[in-house]
Amino acid sequence: MRKWLATAAVVVAAGTWAAAIDALRLPKDPGSLKFAVIGDNGTGDRPQYEVGQQMAMAHDVFPFELVIMLGDNLYGRQQPEDFVTKFERPYAALLQAGVPFYASLGNHDDQKNRFYAGFNMGGERYYTYKRKTVRFFVLDTNLMDPKQLSWFDEALQASDDLWKIVYFHHPLYSDAGRHGPDVQLRVALEPLLVRHGVNVVFSGHEHVYERVKPQKGITYFIDGSGGQLRKGDMNPSAQTAASFDQDQTFMLVEVAGDELHFQTVTRTGRTVDAGVVARRTIS
Repeated sequence: MRKWLATAAVVVAAGTWAAAIDALRLPKDPGSLKFAVIGDNGTGDRPQYEVGQQMAMAHDVFPFELVIMLGDNLYGRQQPEDFVTKFERPYAALLQAGVPFYASLGNHDDQKNRFYAGFNMGGERYYTYKRKTVRFFVLDTNLMDPKQLSWFDEALQASDDLWKIVYFHHPLYSDAGRHGPDVQLRVALEPLLVRHGVNVVFSGHEHVYERVKPQKGITYFIDGSGGQLRKGDMNPSAQTAASFDQDQTFMLVEVAGDELHFQTVTRTGRTVDAGVVARRTIS
């Protein structure tokens, strides 16, 4: 990994905004996989830095191994200096601690960003990787072409991992007002998700947090408020399990055995959702 800039001074000083997480609600099993989730984060504005500070504080008590990024990793200009102000500095403490970030591409991301070393995409629009009992599948939903669908089907089929977790930018289900669900994408992806035993899907795009009640056995999360925020945008329906649209958030996740534990935290340390997803099996 490259030597990240030691510019922690640009991060909001401790005590000026963020407080410690109100209470950690995760088991912290020694052999579990622990990771964090952010989406729509790359603004370079103060709230993004405050989320980054809160994530670093969380890492002190919940040492997650990686961070998954749900797209729109950079907004606006995307020149070399913007990767510093919109990624390297907000998450300097985590990067210096050796925590890798694994990105997916959003509609505001330049396709060339897949070559940026800090996003660990290996130059690919879509890719897969494994950590402990979890295999992650990362898709580019800006262009869901037949080649990508075929790759996804074959990669899922080849996986005998205990957990299959998928993440991409555009949500298949959503009760947010700005965009709503991408039904066309759902038609293309959901049969594969169901057939191959995917347990959990993470998406961004909507600048809110939402957890959708299991659809065909799959739990869907939206966490698109890691930097951007659209206050008051949620219109909860019968399919909404939980939602929050009043502040920027990130997620902490722990996969232990047949359970996935999650906790959603604001930039001020407030917990707005937490729970457990049981692994589903297919016959």
